[in-house]
Amino acid sequence: MLLSSTCPLCQSSKIDRYFKDSKREYFQCGRCALVFVPEHYFLSSAEEKAEYDLHENSAEDPGYRAFLGRLFIPMLAKLPTSECQGLDFGSGPGPTLSVMFEEAGYSVALYDPFYAHRPSVFNDQYDFITATEVVEHLHHPAKELDRLWRCLRPGGILGIMTKRVNDLSAFSSWHYKNDPTHICFFSEETFKWLEAKWGAKLEIIGKDVVMFTKSPPTFV
Repeated sequence: MLLSSTCPLCQSSKIDRYFKDSKREYFQCGRCALVFVPEHYFLSSAEEKAEYDLHENSAEDPGYRAFLGRLFIPMLAKLPTSECQGLDFGSGPGPTLSVMFEEAGYSVALYDPFYAHRPSVFNDQYDFITATEVVEHLHHPAKELDRLWRCLRPGGILGIMTKRVNDLSAFSSWHYKNDPTHICFFSEETFKWLEAKWGAKLEIIGKDVVMFTKSPPTFV
């Protein structure tokens, strides 16, 4: 039974059941194509943090750095100078992407609801914002993503890393959906919907990275 009657990203009421397994039901929005689980499947804050505490990511781990390089390398190529200011949204218990940018000469603020709860960071503006393996965890994706977009300076870049939904056949055996903290699943179509909503320029990089460039203001 679907307890939430609207999509958590676009608020459309055009919702259909997408898939069901032994643990959860998944629904898909007919407007933005987001696949999501209803709120009654969400973990409590304590349960969610307990899952994240199991992560052993570290800036000293070359394998983890290589993984993050799928976003870091293409974004770094687009940043004009080391004077750019960045925000790592969802930095986690072992911030690493921010370290990589700082090693390249950039200043990066951190935000994480469990490990770096600093709401004041949203009072500032940034030249680039990263969200690696974060958006699939968002309880309120519309609120959180729009807030990030507002924090981005004109011409700035929002980089997102998350595995994308392809089709129902692949989803049915997809390990990514089995993580109980994963509650929102984005597809290429979903990111194109955000591109249109924001008036952004979307670049799709590989299987799990997208970058949105914010258009500069136009003056008449």
